[in-house]
Amino acid sequence: MKEKIVLAYSGGLDTTAIIPWLKENYDYDVICACIDCGQAEELDGLEQRAISTGASKCYIVNVVDELCEDYIMPCVKAGAVYENKYLLGTSMARPLIAKKLVEIARKEGAVAICHGATGKGNDQIRFELGIKALAPDLKIIAAWRSDKWNMNSREEEIEYCRKHGIHLPFSADSSYSRDRNIWHISHEGLELEDPANEPNYEHLLVLGVTPEKAPDKETEVSITFESGTPVALNGRKMKVSEIITELNELGGKNGIGIVDIVENRVVGMKSRGVYETPGGTILMEAHDQLEELILDRETMEYKKNIGNKLASVVYEGKWFTPLREALCAFVDSTQKYVTGEAKMKLYKGNIIRAGTTSPYSLYNESLASFTTGDLYDHHDASGFITLFGLSSKVRGLKMQSLEGKNKK
Repeated sequence: MKEKIVLAYSGGLDTTAIIPWLKENYDYDVICACIDCGQAEELDGLEQRAISTGASKCYIVNVVDELCEDYIMPCVKAGAVYENKYLLGTSMARPLIAKKLVEIARKEGAVAICHGATGKGNDQIRFELGIKALAPDLKIIAAWRSDKWNMNSREEEIEYCRKHGIHLPFSADSSYSRDRNIWHISHEGLELEDPANEPNYEHLLVLGVTPEKAPDKETEVSITFESGTPVALNGRKMKVSEIITELNELGGKNGIGIVDIVENRVVGMKSRGVYETPGGTILMEAHDQLEELILDRETMEYKKNIGNKLASVVYEGKWFTPLREALCAFVDSTQKYVTGEAKMKLYKGNIIRAGTTSPYSLYNESLASFTTGDLYDHHDASGFITLFGLSSKVRGLKMQSLEGKNKK
């Protein structure tokens, strides 16, 4: 019997070409594994395509709920945003995909895992760090980094497939390089490769419309949270994946969550892409809105640092590490009382706050009012300012004294 290899399979051009390439160059029994993170219609006909291309078996594993609850929500609770813009849509999914690839490899008795990520991108790092952490004994074949891989363009891959009798349901010409899951869709390539070019949104957008084409009427949204996790949308109890799905629809219609970014990849280069994250943008804004009422100043300030660090850790593919676990443990401890409701209005790309309530709110109207109340005496501020500004005053006196001496 031939040794088995599990291929991370998307059904796109790269992984379609990799099936016969693996059989030809390594003589493996190829088992395809498509991890369904919410790719929607991209999964249509995938199993048949894999088998007809030479795979002996094709797994399609739905992990949408696990992705939402165990990978997306920890990042939402942390406020993890890479370089202030990227909501980590691809980054959060890759460790879960690696985990499932390992599980299938163990079930099948495979000796290796193969992926089609290029040698220039972040995904090769994310996949391989996940596999190394969970199954250090398995071989990893990165097709694009292999000495046996001699295809350097989409046209060459298409010609390779043609020679092997493989019919492709797509062409080489016009498509962006995309990654889609329930949280977002990313777009790279074509005119986006030059930062001087404006994105062709008419051709590009999948999940929604530009703010200019959004309705002239606002859409009201309310999200209810319990311990940092969304549990209801507009008063209806729903699981996290259902809330994200519906928010994607509402946000997409209103031009929410379109980001054009030049980001710093792990491998050292800059890359330009457009991300559509309509539901995620709304959800993170609602969570932030609620936290502002509940968390004290010092915790909020420190948590921002934790969120930034977690964003880097996740972006770099270091999900299965003690550091990621420790960062998430801190975040979880801050979420105990993040319970309440955040109301918003969606209007032409904007998320407008419309009121926030929580039984654990630290906002005290008596304290915040300009009217003097029982809890606050304006005169108390005098002593506070004297002590709080003492170091500034001492330095000022010293500088004043030195200036006087210099004039003499």
